[in-house]
Amino acid sequence: MSERELPDVYDDPEAYDLVFEQFDEDLPLWLSVGREARGPVLDLACGTGRVLVRLLEQGVDADGLDSAPAMLERARVKAQAKGFTPRLVQGDMRDFTMPRRYTRVLCGFNAFAHAMTIEDQLRTLRCVREHLESGGALVLHTSFPSPSYWLQPDGEPVQEIEVERPGTGTRVQLWDTRTKDPVNQRQRSEIEYREVDAGGRVVASRRLRTEQRWVYRWELELLLRAAGFQRFEIHGGYRGEPLVRPDQPMVAWAWKD
Repeated sequence: MSERELPDVYDDPEAYDLVFEQFDEDLPLWLSVGREARGPVLDLACGTGRVLVRLLEQGVDADGLDSAPAMLERARVKAQAKGFTPRLVQGDMRDFTMPRRYTRVLCGFNAFAHAMTIEDQLRTLRCVREHLESGGALVLHTSFPSPSYWLQPDGEPVQEIEVERPGTGTRVQLWDTRTKDPVNQRQRSEIEYREVDAGGRVVASRRLRTEQRWVYRWELELLLRAAGFQRFEIHGGYRGEPLVRPDQPMVAWAWKD
């Protein structure tokens, strides 16, 4: 099966949760943003609810939007298990309509990197701005590749994550085989989930695909301006650090004045 014929990585929410639910480095930021929002919050590209459910547990009035129905259904089940019934809407972040406006819109975990063209990026930012209350803010996280990233060889599987599958004695590994296009700042990935036993033997495997387009600081500032945001800040970490190194996460705040 060619890469183009592979299922999308978001078609397997169970495996996605298994390897990514553990990621919590960004949670203090999102929980702080939610608690201090003083109004409704939209988790854009909410996925399986890794952040959304925790916002609900903190008493935040939060909705979720995602384009992948399987991810949304898993988020719904997880929320209901905690006693919550949030508004969860299937929609495209480039063109969505929610029935209310928000004091904060969160776009985390590199979701914005799935806007693959300048037009996609601008449509997303403009749609977000339309859904903000006056004085509300978009808080957006995105990584950006360091110069050394583009020099890494293509087509070589790299193991990024390994976690234990509870109750089975096996471990699940995430392998990423990348093809990069530095001119267009794009990355295509063939993701393989390998389940291995105690002896390291592969007992199950599934391949999926995903694609991302990365943006850098000044590019993001221009996009925000073009989308109508006149006031914004770009930080180099989840605690508001200055952006000075290529290994820092980029976190942008953009207000609708």
